[in-house]
Amino acid sequence: MSRSSKGRVYLVGAGPGDPGLLTVRAALLLASADTVVHDRLIHPGVLEHARPHARLIYVGKEGGGDSVRQEDIHTLLINQARLGRTVVRLKGGDPFIFGRGGEEALALEEAGIAYEVVPGVSSLAAVPAAAAIPITHRGLSGSVTFATAHLAHDTPDWEHLARSETLVLFMAGQRLEEASRALIAAGLSPTTLAAAVEAGTWEHQRVLEGTIATIASLVQEAVLGSPMLLVVGAVVSLRSRLSSLVARSGLAELSQPRMVEGAHE
Repeated sequence: MSRSSKGRVYLVGAGPGDPGLLTVRAALLLASADTVVHDRLIHPGVLEHARPHARLIYVGKEGGGDSVRQEDIHTLLINQARLGRTVVRLKGGDPFIFGRGGEEALALEEAGIAYEVVPGVSSLAAVPAAAAIPITHRGLSGSVTFATAHLAHDTPDWEHLARSETLVLFMAGQRLEEASRALIAAGLSPTTLAAAVEAGTWEHQRVLEGTIATIASLVQEAVLGSPMLLVVGAVVSLRSRLSSLVARSGLAELSQPRMVEGAHE
C-alpha cells in the first residue's frame, strides 16, 4: 500500500520513568510534534519536553479500570496523521517490549501511514539497575529470561521460566501470588531470592526483598502497587553488597524482616 503523503507517526519509547533516561531523539521529536498520544506511565517531566500548544492526548490503560481500546488508539493515530500532523505516540519503556508497539506499527503499515520506531530505555534492564540488582554476574548468572505474568489468551510456560538463572517478570503485581506458586510448582526452589520493585526509577520507587515463597505476602503487607517488576534469582543477593549504590539512589527501600536466632513470633 502506498504511503500517505501527509502526516507521520513516531512510536517513541519514553523510558522507564525517570525523565533523565529519555533519549535525545525522543526529546527532539516531542519538541516538534503537533500531537502527543501518551500512556499512563509517562512521567510529567517527560511531557514537559512537548512543544508548547501541542495537543496532548491521554490513552492510558488502567489495570482493572477504564481503558482505551487498542483499536481506538490505532484509529486515533491514523486519523491524526491523515490530518497532516506530526504525531508522537509516547510509550513507557521501549515500544516493542511488552508495549503493543508492534500492533500499532502493523496498523499504520496497513493504513499506508508513514511511521518510525524510536527505541527507548527498557525497564527490563533499567529497573533492576535502579534497584541495585545486576541481572547478570559472573559466577551467579550468565543468562536472563524476560517474561510477562499476564498473557491475553494463554498462560506462561512456568516450567521454562522456573529453569531461568535470572528471571525478570513484568506486570507481576496483580498476579504475584499466582506466579510465585506456579514457579514453585514448576520446580523452582522456594528459597530462591526474589525482589519486587515498585515504580522503578521514579521518585517514589520502592524495593522489597524476600524469597519466591514469601515475596507475595511481603508485597501485600507493604502495599506495593503497580507498576511492579519482579527479579528472581541469586543476583538479588548482590543488592545488600551494593549499599553505596542504594544509598546514592535516594530512593525508598523496604527489606524482608530478618529472623533473629531463637526468636519466636
